[in-house]
Amino acid sequence: MSKIVIVYHSGYGHTRKIAEAVAEGSGGALLAIDAEGNLPEGGWEQLAAASAIVFGSPTYMGSVSWQFKKFADASSKAWFTQQWKNKLAAGFTNSATMNGDKLSTLHYMFTLSQQHSMLWVGTGMMPSNSKASTRDDVNYVGSFSGLMTATPSDASADEMVAGDIATAKVFGARIADAAANLVK
Repeated sequence: MSKIVIVYHSGYGHTRKIAEAVAEGSGGALLAIDAEGNLPEGGWEQLAAASAIVFGSPTYMGSVSWQFKKFADASSKAWFTQQWKNKLAAGFTNSATMNGDKLSTLHYMFTLSQQHSMLWVGTGMMPSNSKASTRDDVNYVGSFSGLMTATPSDASADEMVAGDIATAKVFGARIADAAANLVK
């Protein structure tokens, strides 16, 4: 059985809500980066034991939060020994606008995964981009490289778009399927 760990930072609760939906879809465990950019006790060991690591961060000013960046910088100890080599990697982000430079955030996570010699998993979903599509459809934001969600700046985490939560669950299931099929 594969172990999936969702390591994420959430500033206002929106990214946490997406992380929870990814965990529900994947059967993975949540690992929160705190407000100071640190993992809880045993967090690094949890990542070392994982077969798949899913990165999550809000998009702030076109990239990951500083707390996520601190975590990424601290992962250099795992990088030095190639501890995460051949583990699956994936990523997700949330911001207030439909674009909001979310791809820059996912690209940061992708680059981090490649530095660690990991294997990246995209969404594997077609976008909902017909005239009949609604905001509650799966992958309405239309991302292939990783999960993107959008929450209005004045919406609470409880007011997140149902389609984005559903997309996160489908994304989690894809990661679980990829982890189950990973040949070592």
